[in-house]
Amino acid sequence: MTYDFDAMLQTIKDKQWSLADIDWDAPGAETMTDELRAKMQPFMADLVWIEHVGARGFASLATMAPTPAIKEIYEYFHAEEQKHANAELALMKRWGMLDDSGTIPEPNINVKMAIKTLDTFGDSLPLTGLATLIPLLECALDGALVKFLLDEVSDPVCHEVFRHINSDEARHITVDFQVLELIGAGPLHKLLIESASNLKPQVVLGLIVVFVPLINKMRDNIIAMGLPEQKLYNAVKRFNTIGSRGEYTSRIPAYHVLRSQAGMVINRAHPYHRLLADPLVKVTSFVPARLLGRPQAWVDEITHEPVAS
Repeated sequence: MTYDFDAMLQTIKDKQWSLADIDWDAPGAETMTDELRAKMQPFMADLVWIEHVGARGFASLATMAPTPAIKEIYEYFHAEEQKHANAELALMKRWGMLDDSGTIPEPNINVKMAIKTLDTFGDSLPLTGLATLIPLLECALDGALVKFLLDEVSDPVCHEVFRHINSDEARHITVDFQVLELIGAGPLHKLLIESASNLKPQVVLGLIVVFVPLINKMRDNIIAMGLPEQKLYNAVKRFNTIGSRGEYTSRIPAYHVLRSQAGMVINRAHPYHRLLADPLVKVTSFVPARLLGRPQAWVDEITHEPVAS
């Protein structure tokens, strides 16, 4: 098994773009009607913050990357996820979804808990677990959310922005699964020891309490807004399809755990929803946002201003 991470790193460098490359005053903003604006505003706010969940995940992965080239790739991916959030915020500004100050809306409680959890535990999670969680989130949440957005919005600037974002995400997912192949090719006993020794009970509980309701709530929100369940199914299926192509990915315990969870998420009739996910969505909805404190300092970098990167 060989993959040229150095070549991918050079491609990533060559494909960089910035908000300044977009003509934010181009025609098309008028296609955002009042009805569509009301429908899309909370959706866009969630999308901006979910990009930062990914950003924080890549920041942690960079600290545990198995090679210098992969470390640098993850650092670029961290910056790209933040850039995606800024671009989506700029779209919100273009569509009149922000106040005059351009202040970003607060994340919903489940997204806020996810960011807080990654800030607290991200750097201590096992590489196998985090390296598997990130591509699942990118395939399921990003894939479904972005597809829904492009189906709903006809603004050409939106489609131009997401051509850039989708190009970045395609490279993210390629690297995600190639890293899983690299990790999975290691000695099996090391994979098992690494997976078990670094997962403390409080971390496992935290991940369940945070990410199960986050994924479930986002699933139900986008279905309620009109995303056909088949499209969500296809987005989640992508995680399984790409992972199953690899020769060694299947040797990673976390891959099997998260693949099983993904299968339960897309099946609304599965007891997983009634016995675990739905109760956790309800319980976490009562968590006062003030208990989680102020959003982490790095969110101050979020801006709708079209600056060059």
